[in-house]
Amino acid sequence: MKIHFIGIGGIGVSALAQYCLSSGHKVFGSDLNSSEVVEALRKKGVKIFIGPHKSSNLASSSDLVVFSPAVKPDNPEFKKAKKLKIKLLSYPQALGELTKNHFTIAVSGTHGKSTTTSMIGLVLTKAGLDPTVIVGTKVKEFKNSNYRKGKSKYLVIEACEHEESFLEYRSDIAVITNIEADHLDYYKSFKNVIRGFKKFLKLVDKNGWLVANKDDKNLTKIKAFGSQFKIKNYSLNQPESKKLKKILKVPGQHNVSNALAALNVARILKIPDKVSFRALSEYAGCWRRFESKTIKINKKHLTVVSDYGHHPTEILATLKAAREKFLKSRIWCIFQPHQYQRTYYLFKDFVRVFKSAPLDKAIITDIFDVAGREEKNIKKKVSSEKLVKAIKKENVIYLPKERLLAFAKDNVNRFDVLIIMGAGDIYQLVFKLDSQQD
Repeated sequence: MKIHFIGIGGIGVSALAQYCLSSGHKVFGSDLNSSEVVEALRKKGVKIFIGPHKSSNLASSSDLVVFSPAVKPDNPEFKKAKKLKIKLLSYPQALGELTKNHFTIAVSGTHGKSTTTSMIGLVLTKAGLDPTVIVGTKVKEFKNSNYRKGKSKYLVIEACEHEESFLEYRSDIAVITNIEADHLDYYKSFKNVIRGFKKFLKLVDKNGWLVANKDDKNLTKIKAFGSQFKIKNYSLNQPESKKLKKILKVPGQHNVSNALAALNVARILKIPDKVSFRALSEYAGCWRRFESKTIKINKKHLTVVSDYGHHPTEILATLKAAREKFLKSRIWCIFQPHQYQRTYYLFKDFVRVFKSAPLDKAIITDIFDVAGREEKNIKKKVSSEKLVKAIKKENVIYLPKERLLAFAKDNVNRFDVLIIMGAGDIYQLVFKLDSQQD
């Protein structure tokens, strides 16, 4: 089968492309920009067109076109596929087809999906269950990939709630880590977010399980709904929490909670606790989830942490974890807000978090503009400068992106901790700092 992926560089789409490649299909693709993910696929023999999408990128002999949810109907490759009557599936639809043929563990929630999915995948792997794993980040234990090929019936996936993508997935075990207001450009209200998660639970097998975070107050709003399946709750009040906190390499209470979710999934599958605890103790973290390294600039050693956090709750959890881990260090945070609409809808929450965050200095740079997902009227209403002005703290400043490298080099001192945070392209600052090493 010849499969063409539009937007193949997406973190989820690229994992599915690897699945198809490892299943013996011929894989092609296109993306606006190159990236680490794109180059990794190229090394595996995938032909990828980079630049503006063109109808000529799509071979007429293609059997299937899989497209990123960001792709619009006026995309030239999408239009050509439709004209030629080539089968078209969105990434969630294509992944949804896989869930029908596997024992699927689908991990959802506003925060912690990638880490929890990675932890569950690792526990199942160490237990010899040989799962296939598709996750929205690169996992060190899976050869620094967002995909693990397994030969068993088990499929572990990250089930994102964005635009209700998770309604394409059938699951035998559903995990919900937490529920908060996010993606309000789509949902419009928190009530609709809750409604979306309720619909997601309708797709759990009637003999299946829901693994739910009992500590999350918003999850109680859907508790009465899970009557057709069994429910296993987890909580930081469990005695296992203390042991997990001692053995985990990744810091923070939120990661203890993620590990508890993985432990409870393992117990449903009758995996012995000693196997689960050993696997979780070996979990080394994943790409842009509190990923730290030591670099030397101007003869000064400093710790740089790259983190994907972009929702106010994630930001606060990460900064608390940093303070817990680096008790005596001066902590800096360079934050790139992700999407104008998220910044606008959650503006008060961002202000609250940066007013109370346990850090010494925060630098907020320009908002990352998400192509195809922004409204012009909202872009005029919000900016990083307005956010900093509303925070009203001397230790929180605005700097344009082009000044960040020089500022970090000149101001960060020996043994400081610099957290570079955001879901956009701010992580590239880590590479730039790395290239400046003495």
